Amino acid sequence: MTIKKQSLTLLGAAALSLSLSACSVFDWLIYKPDVAQGNYMEKQQVEKLRMQMTKEQVQYILGRPVIHDSFADDTWYYVYHFKSGRDASIIHKELIIRFSDDKLIQAEGDYDLSPDFNTPLEQSKLPDFTTPATNNVSNDPINSQ
Repeated sequence: MTIKKQSLTLLGAAALSLSLSACSVFDWLIYKPDVAQGNYMEKQQVEKLRMQMTKEQVQYILGRPVIHDSFADDTWYYVYHFKSGRDASIIHKELIIRFSDDKLIQAEGDYDLSPDFNTPLEQSKLPDFTTPATNNVSNDPINSQ
């Protein structure tokens, strides 16, 4: 009788350990959503920043910051945190914007700034658009006569 009890106990322990380990084996079958929090910003948005921009202009480009510093109203924090549900990888990016007299003076963080960042907005120019040279030969068969 004791051998039968020991066999049942051993069989029960094996079944319990197998059932507990099965949760981790089949973990990939369980759907886990991606979790994105904060300000997602494209590279093109950050490259539009220029020195001496007003707070309104920066907010128009980047959106509202996640954090306003309680002790320094002239510092804004843009934070983005993404956790993948599939592989639990994490992406964390920050951009810290500092103002003086309501004008942008510094931007630092995990994003690359434009080479023209230090050029004030008033001094920057739009890209030159040249019109292509027009050819006198018309490809229109009706008007080419």
